[in-house]
Amino acid sequence: PTEKMKFSLALGAMMAASAAAFAPSSQFAARQSSAMQMSFSSDVFSPQEVKFADTTETIVKGGRDLFPLLPKAFEGVEKIGVIGWGSQAPAQAQNLRDSLNESGADVKVTIGLRPSSPSYKEAQEVGFSEEDGTLGEVFDVIKQSDLVVLLISDAAQAKLYKEIFAAMKPGATLGLSHGFLLGYLDSIGESFPEDMDVIAVCPKGMGPSVRRLYEQGKEVNGAGINSSFAVHQDKSGKATDLALGWGIALGSPFMFETTLTSEYKSDIYGERGILLGAVHGIVESLYRRYQRQGMSPEEAFKQSCESITGNIVKTISKVGIKAVYEGLSDDDKKIFEEAYSASYMPAKEILQEIYDEVASGNEIRTIIMHGYRLDKYPVGKIDGTDTWQVGERVRAARNDDDIPLNPFTAGVYVATMMAQIDVLREAGHPYSEIVNESVIEAVDSLCPYMHYRGVAFMVDNCSFTAKTGSRKWAPRFDYILDQLAYTAVDNGKPVDQDRIKDFLENPVHEAVTECCKLRPTVDISVDSASSTKEIVIE
Repeated sequence: PTEKMKFSLALGAMMAASAAAFAPSSQFAARQSSAMQMSFSSDVFSPQEVKFADTTETIVKGGRDLFPLLPKAFEGVEKIGVIGWGSQAPAQAQNLRDSLNESGADVKVTIGLRPSSPSYKEAQEVGFSEEDGTLGEVFDVIKQSDLVVLLISDAAQAKLYKEIFAAMKPGATLGLSHGFLLGYLDSIGESFPEDMDVIAVCPKGMGPSVRRLYEQGKEVNGAGINSSFAVHQDKSGKATDLALGWGIALGSPFMFETTLTSEYKSDIYGERGILLGAVHGIVESLYRRYQRQGMSPEEAFKQSCESITGNIVKTISKVGIKAVYEGLSDDDKKIFEEAYSASYMPAKEILQEIYDEVASGNEIRTIIMHGYRLDKYPVGKIDGTDTWQVGERVRAARNDDDIPLNPFTAGVYVATMMAQIDVLREAGHPYSEIVNESVIEAVDSLCPYMHYRGVAFMVDNCSFTAKTGSRKWAPRFDYILDQLAYTAVDNGKPVDQDRIKDFLENPVHEAVTECCKLRPTVDISVDSASSTKEIVIE
């Protein structure tokens, strides 16, 4: 008995220690009940207030007509070092270079890469070179730059941050396009050096779409990808204007304020949800379901994937989420309601788990560990299954006028999107961030890539953090929808009318409507000529 008691006490102590080590921080544990109130001022640009549902936020609208203001926004910056050449860097470097040149600003954009990097040649192909000082070794470029735009992978940032901080010259600004590094530093009890400005400009779309829409919007005063921005440290007093100038130079139609913490939580969460992982799981599960109901593989793909990418998201992009439902016949509305009612809570269960994993730091640790394993376990293909092989045949024979809007598919997709929105609302994120991370990025940046060439073309042109997270969570959505949502429908579970009422009356619809008004007139063209290069994993 004594030995058993000792063991029990030891086990209890071990469990308590483990729980303390992995417990969510107090910041994570205390959920906010209302959206953050975002407001800022600028000495260069003209912020405006926009009413998003029941909150008012401050934004800056972009456009090429603002390029003459860039020299003032970049005052004191003679050299921008864009570090890396992954998803975002090629687009951001070229957009910055082109916009600053057009504005007349005397600012040089230089790429920093390892000399052995295979990306050296790609950078040279789009006009960066050692001869003119616009291409160099990573740390040489960092040492010389007034603004260091750090666009290496999140895992690499976590590995190299000390050397990067040490290499930066006094008075230089650190620029990020993701809040991940802050999340990592918080998790290990460290912080950015206090003597530097730290800003972020975070385009709400994959890098290739940032470049494509910039190119395609030149004739209509600009089109691009919306960006959030954050000013984490402002020693100089000029950080806000520099961040806004950076975003306008990228071609952002509008910019909204966030914090680095709010950004990484919503961003890492969103890409595992409806942006990438969830939509992959939805298509896989519906493709099988429709075949079980007697459809051919080709028809099942049309009614699942094609219905989402070729019809549903286009409706959402132009006129909002609720318009998908309102455009259905009475009979189809009943089918939508069955699918929505059954899918919302299973999807939300996974989405809440993802948000909690991100907010607690668990998902950040997972990303870093995955980076350590990458040499031994490289990222593999995800489009070799029957679903995506059939999809190739369907796309080859596609007639855009014949793409269906399947009401069951719409119910599942919209339920998952709304569940993602509601998790962010309950956590206190501002509507501008919620709509961009859950709606606009999905329908205007990402799904067009899946429509053009399948799921891998969409997922693998995103960051390492995004593509690995999507692979991890997509099967969870596939499984839970198949096991809980579709069986509920098949077993005749009544529609939860309160859930449908909550959907129709959700205040996010007002925020989406406002964002639709700010949308550029240009739709992305994935097959047009571009200086950007998309990734295809063979």
